[in-house]
Amino acid sequence: QLQLVESGGGLVQPGGSLTLSCVASGLNFKEYAIGWFRQAPGKEREGVSCLYNEGEDTYYRDSVKGRFTISRDVAKNTAYLQMNNLGPEDGDIYYCEAEWDGLGSAGCYAYDYWGQGTQVTVSG
Repeated sequence: QLQLVESGGGLVQPGGSLTLSCVASGLNFKEYAIGWFRQAPGKEREGVSCLYNEGEDTYYRDSVKGRFTISRDVAKNTAYLQMNNLGPEDGDIYYCEAEWDGLGSAGCYAYDYWGQGTQVTVSG
């Protein structure tokens, strides 16, 4: 049973920081791409940042480059998204998603599995 559980969302002021965590279970973590996607109500989900090819390849959406950092701890089956200098445009539900990536070419498109999401609100 593959399961992804996100945490770390919350309310932050513009310019502030948050770190999101994603604990994965029921998978071989090293063989899966893992990424962070976000979705505003009524809008399409978009890729924010992804790790694939056994964590050797990284994708960042242009709008978050230099502000967000994705990482993973294989021993803990956990992925992270460090978000700095947050703005109102970053306020969305953030989803941790995973996809089998045995060929190392997953990229950062919609993945097969996802968690329940964690709400990030940037206000003040």
